[in-house]
Amino acid sequence: MAGSSFGKLFTVTTFGESHGSALGVVVDGVPSLLPLTEADIQPFLDRRRPGQNRFTTARSEPDRVKILSGTYEGKTTGCPLAMAVFNEDQHSSDYRNLKDIYRPGHADMTYDLKYGIRDHRGGGRSSGRETIGRVAGGAVASLILNRLGVNVLSWVSSIGPVTCSPDRFDPEHLKKSPLAMPDPEAEKEAAVFLEHCKIARTSAGGTVTCTVTGMKSGIGEPVFDKLDACLGKALFSIGAVKAVEIGSGTQAASMYGHENNDQAGTDENGLPVLLSNHAGGILGGISSGSDIQVKVTFKPTPSISREQSALRPDGSVSPLIIEGRHDPQIPSRAAVVVEAMTAMTVLDLMMINMSSTMDSLIRFYG
Repeated sequence: MAGSSFGKLFTVTTFGESHGSALGVVVDGVPSLLPLTEADIQPFLDRRRPGQNRFTTARSEPDRVKILSGTYEGKTTGCPLAMAVFNEDQHSSDYRNLKDIYRPGHADMTYDLKYGIRDHRGGGRSSGRETIGRVAGGAVASLILNRLGVNVLSWVSSIGPVTCSPDRFDPEHLKKSPLAMPDPEAEKEAAVFLEHCKIARTSAGGTVTCTVTGMKSGIGEPVFDKLDACLGKALFSIGAVKAVEIGSGTQAASMYGHENNDQAGTDENGLPVLLSNHAGGILGGISSGSDIQVKVTFKPTPSISREQSALRPDGSVSPLIIEGRHDPQIPSRAAVVVEAMTAMTVLDLMMINMSSTMDSLIRFYG
């Protein structure tokens, strides 16, 4: 299977399946002497861990990370950093009726057509548990970025018809929110909506917003490796993502040019600033120094307990009710995955940017 590696200088390769022995990641390009222990990685994995509340799958996995290589006495060595999470609560028997049928909305059919074999137990490599390796790698990237004054933060901005209000953004509430929503009122409405979804035996979609603050200017290559192009590829690689927007995103289509352009002004100290950020912090594929703003749209969870018509490998169609433990919505556990992919993308391009000018080389080697 090709395509399990991401990045050029900060390179992440993930491995593992939903019902296999373990999932994990090998991260190459981590600078040496970065203070790093399992306790630094675990909080990121805890944010995507299943079984924590009634709005996620009941699969009860502790998702404890184990660093296998790449550190010594609490610091990175510069060698490849390998991390693994061992599965402990697989219920493979829940999937026995799916061996000879393709679940609607899943990758079952396309995997079978491509490889001639598939792991029907939770989707194998196409499962959301594949994101464990991404989150572990993204945790390392975030820790490096923090030391450079760059911070990446994501949150659920909508679930179904319920949207968070920027005026009610509460960062303290976000830290404890079971739905990863920063708006307490919107969270209450979303909880009621999700209960209706459960009663109707269906699921909901939603959006995740991610910002990068303290962003340096000049990051991103201006042709094929534009910062927004790289972010788009990274975020579209997350399962169930159907749209990625930068800045004003699709709203830009209904704006006038003078409205969409980020015009210049001065702040209270008389310093030059941009008066808006419709560009989302990226111009010509290169960071402007403004905050990067990204919104990611997730489709509803395809595994639902309502009866559906499904295709079989022999071409016949049969009714199907999907049993087992499944998320009623994806965004609340995927917010940290969006954060991880954003952090890895930004860090990789920052590393590449170190060689963009002679002055940069002279400062390092001169």
